[in-house]
Amino acid sequence: MSSRASTPDTTPALDPAIAARLKRGADGLVPAIAQQYDTGEVLMLGWMDDEALRRTLTTGRCTYWSRSRQEYWVKGDTSGHVQHVKSVALDCDADTVLVRVDQVGAACHTGDRTCFDADVLATGPGRDQ
Repeated sequence: MSSRASTPDTTPALDPAIAARLKRGADGLVPAIAQQYDTGEVLMLGWMDDEALRRTLTTGRCTYWSRSRQEYWVKGDTSGHVQHVKSVALDCDADTVLVRVDQVGAACHTGDRTCFDADVLATGPGRDQ
């Protein structure tokens, strides 16, 4: 993985108490689930490192680490489909971040409302759901 160093600034790092709790993967990332704050709709899954989480907490806009582009991206900067952060929580194991957002427009890069609209798998005995 390439370095995630950003241009030098005076912005403090992620709160050390939060950083100490995070359980990151070998790549230094944690999965971040974006959920519509008022309906509970699961919108997408992205990846965050300490810097992306710090930016998300301090700016009120979701910032992710793009594994394919190897750079930070703020949701909506190019598409206009912004995620306004309402709350951020760690799961019980501190290995996943839940970001409750007010989603403007589509959350998925395909243009769908969520990343989970297009390929619903059949389950259960009748498999007609």
